Amino acid sequence: RTRFPPEPNGYLHIGHAKSICLNFGLARDYGGACHLRFDDTNPEKEEQEYVDAIVDAVRWLGFDWGRDEYFASDYFDFMYEAAQSLIRSGHAYVDSQSAEEMRANRGTLTEPGKDSPCRGRSVDENLDLFRRMEAGEFADGAHVLRAKIDMASPNINLRDPALYRIKHATHHRAGDKWNVYPMYTFAHPIEDALERITHSICTLEFEDQRPFYDWLLERLAEDGLLARPLPQQIEFARLNLSYVVLSKRKLIQLVQERHVDGWDDPRLPTLVGARRRGYTPEGFRAFAERIGVSKADSWIDYGVLEECMRDDLNARAERRIAVLDPLKLVIDNYPEGQEEECLAPNHPQQPELGRRGVPFSRELWIEREDFTETPPKGYFRLFPGNSVRLRYGFVVKCIGCEKDPAGHVTAVHCEYFPDSKSGTPGADAYKVKGNIHWVSAKHAYRAEVRLYDRLFKAPNPGAGGRDYLEDLNPDSKTLITACLEPALKEARPEARFQFERHGYFVADRVDSKTGAPVFNRTVTLKDSWAKAG
Repeated sequence: RTRFPPEPNGYLHIGHAKSICLNFGLARDYGGACHLRFDDTNPEKEEQEYVDAIVDAVRWLGFDWGRDEYFASDYFDFMYEAAQSLIRSGHAYVDSQSAEEMRANRGTLTEPGKDSPCRGRSVDENLDLFRRMEAGEFADGAHVLRAKIDMASPNINLRDPALYRIKHATHHRAGDKWNVYPMYTFAHPIEDALERITHSICTLEFEDQRPFYDWLLERLAEDGLLARPLPQQIEFARLNLSYVVLSKRKLIQLVQERHVDGWDDPRLPTLVGARRRGYTPEGFRAFAERIGVSKADSWIDYGVLEECMRDDLNARAERRIAVLDPLKLVIDNYPEGQEEECLAPNHPQQPELGRRGVPFSRELWIEREDFTETPPKGYFRLFPGNSVRLRYGFVVKCIGCEKDPAGHVTAVHCEYFPDSKSGTPGADAYKVKGNIHWVSAKHAYRAEVRLYDRLFKAPNPGAGGRDYLEDLNPDSKTLITACLEPALKEARPEARFQFERHGYFVADRVDSKTGAPVFNRTVTLKDSWAKAG
């Protein structure tokens, strides 16, 4: 019995996806159960909006927890009684030092801490103060309930850690019932024990907290409040991914200072942003399997995640034709007003998906990079005198181009060979090295396409002490108007396609409208960053 225990104070990110896949995956593989639990112990930072977003993200990843959805606030009454039990057994006391005094008396890694002058208070005095704290008699910070363990412990986390603090704040579920709230490190092990969690799996930064986790559960079991066997905490290395920041503080800064367009910006490593970009749940699960779990901290290149998405999208995304940088191509000897269809497979490796008709006419759009007047060595696309095949269509021969007064090419002129149409008898007789894609100018659907790239240009943003914002990639988002084959006009939100030669794209789930989809680039066909490197 495992659990995924997010704090509802922000949106889940890619690092959480690893934890979700691990906890739910272990429960699935061993015939157990995984709980979804919200550790809502800090009312000042938690909102229902985040609860809803977390539920949606975990379900989107493909996991279900049935009836096992819980909140830390479900156990506030028990935790309050548990705190009083620790006071009665001599394992907790109310400290009235200021935060600065407690920090100064805590000691260092090489020097022991100093006992609080409040440490010798009687059980009755501690119980009275704690109950008055809960009754709302004191201001925030006036007192704190601490565990009584060992101020000389080499593990600083055992130097009388805080259990409860005063907070006059409205809780998103409990309302104004409470004036004191448990610390996360106090609440979490209690929640695990009450839910009969067997394996409390967390990241390595909680390894030093494990002695307190075990101490607390043992004390409450001795007092008869918890049943054995008690949960076991096991740590694993968190996800360190290049070219992103996963710090909640930094993500909040990126959103609040408008470096991105909100929590669901496709460039952010949030799961809601990844979904909007077109990343798939299957791709995330494959990524979690590929990188595995270990105790050793290591960095995973972002290209590994992109490759997992490519592998998944390659199998599921139907192919379509899009021209992102349009240049007019005129077939001079094709009859004016004539139209016909060329047949293109929906997926080259899945013939069962059939073929679709792509309209062909005298004027087409091609990619600007598919024509040059002065071809370099190895260039097999259009240039004066050269022939290429229009993919799924005819072979054409370039006979010239038009230019504007500034010398920019505005149109390319070609002649076609009527008996060279793909799929017709005799078409194979035409041997050409170049093969370019196109869309009919008359039938093309003009749409906004957003070319997203990595948000940061450095593998480790902020390394070397510099401000991580200096590493923002100015080219992480480019807006263009592209010419798409007409079938794409009916794409539904979140429909995914491979735009041939360009990569994988998704119809934006927020801005797409019926008959007017907007497309986001999910990932290129190859790792362009590795190639550039």
